Amino acid sequence: MRALTARQMRAVDAAACARAGEVALMHAAGERVAEAIGRAYPSAKRIVAFAGPGNNGGDAFAALACLDASCERVVYAAHAPQPSEARRDAERRARAAGVTVRDFPPDEAAAAAALDGAGVALDALLGTGARPDASAFAGAIGALNASSALVVAIDIPTGIDATTGAAGEVAVCAGLTVTLGALKAGLLLDPAKAHVGALWLADIGITTAEIEAAEGERFAALDDAEFVRLVPERGASADKRSAGAPLIVAGSEQFPGAAVLAALGAARAGAGYVTVATTAAAAPTLRAHLVEQVVVTYDDADAARAIGELADLTNHVSAVGIGPGLGLGDAMGEIVRGFLARLELPFVADASGLFHLAKHLDVLRGKRCVVTPHEGEFARLSGEGTVAPGTRVERLRAFVARTGVTTLLKGNATLIDDGTTTHVNVTGTSALATAGSGDVLTGVTATLLAQGLAPVDAARVAAYWHGLAGQHAERERTVGVIAGDVADALGPAYAEAAERAAEEGDATLTRIF
Repeated sequence: MRALTARQMRAVDAAACARAGEVALMHAAGERVAEAIGRAYPSAKRIVAFAGPGNNGGDAFAALACLDASCERVVYAAHAPQPSEARRDAERRARAAGVTVRDFPPDEAAAAAALDGAGVALDALLGTGARPDASAFAGAIGALNASSALVVAIDIPTGIDATTGAAGEVAVCAGLTVTLGALKAGLLLDPAKAHVGALWLADIGITTAEIEAAEGERFAALDDAEFVRLVPERGASADKRSAGAPLIVAGSEQFPGAAVLAALGAARAGAGYVTVATTAAAAPTLRAHLVEQVVVTYDDADAARAIGELADLTNHVSAVGIGPGLGLGDAMGEIVRGFLARLELPFVADASGLFHLAKHLDVLRGKRCVVTPHEGEFARLSGEGTVAPGTRVERLRAFVARTGVTTLLKGNATLIDDGTTTHVNVTGTSALATAGSGDVLTGVTATLLAQGLAPVDAARVAAYWHGLAGQHAERERTVGVIAGDVADALGPAYAEAAERAAEEGDATLTRIF
């Protein structure tokens, strides 16, 4: 699904208001926020909202107007010198529904007192169109962040930039954010992710056509439904090779485990026939750990011969994953570059493969491929050094524009770019920060390429699936998740996503993370 910048969201809002009317959209926003509160905290006895002067504050009135009168509902409202028609309507409905309206607290102590006893606190101070400078509301923000209530941000946490994800000097840390109408790109990026909490997208009547008509830069993210739709189904008459037959070129005497993990990732992602090409020194370890996968060797002492041996193997496979655990010597670099120069199949390159491709990116030009660096590898691969905070999107887009290579830049918010759209991955956990996790991702990507997905689709589906698997593994093993656990969790994680997608169906609230 598309994720919009603040400027794009303003244009989409204007188009939707012209079609459906501002009052109707705010009414729908209130219903969705009330629905989210009912799902997240159905037993709340007191709900307090801090409403700013604009339409974001109006959404708080609209939400409380829709909530059951059995709980106490209070809005502390900042003065609105020029309230919109929609805000005036929402405030009238709120008062008629028994919502108490009080003056905005003058300082943090008064704001804290206002929140006393609240089960839910609504952040409706500043919306998507506002600048991230929220210093005028510092007292209320401090009280919200110190409160034991569930803090629900309407549309975006106050103090967060909806486009870049930057956080102002003061910013709300929400437990739940209900974003309205369309995803906001900034909510998916660092450091905003630490402020968002759980993220739900609310359908308020803005159409897909209106969202897609937004001009300018393109961000996007997967949800469970689109992820499940993109993962290739195995046909009833499929054989083991048509189900996906990746070749994994990986492993060395020092790092045989990387090849094992990449092969397991490929197999658990649904490949019907996985071939692993490795060095003679690594092969015994691989064969001791891989039962269902075929392990073959190539002569790493003779680069020309090795290139020919690897090229011959591609006659029986449909994609390649290369890099995990390979040696770093000059001879291996010659093998990697020579093999990829001859390769016509789609491939994913990671780890040591990226080491050997730095300063030789011409090898990748025109290829159907994905590279999957973490930030340290990207610094070397791009030739432009360390990625400064706040520049990941800019640096990634510049690299892809220069090289034409679909790139998956790993991180807390993994980014995938193919030169047309920056896809932000919304799954994952710090449990994935474990040796070998990236090797599993390489295997998953190789399988999806082998099953026919385009490089950008293979990369974004693999990242989403890998993140889901990490989350599942963490639930099963709170401490001590290892990369093998992530590979084993791929199947259960897919089943859980499919179940959630079926349950949500045409729901008006969609869980993003």
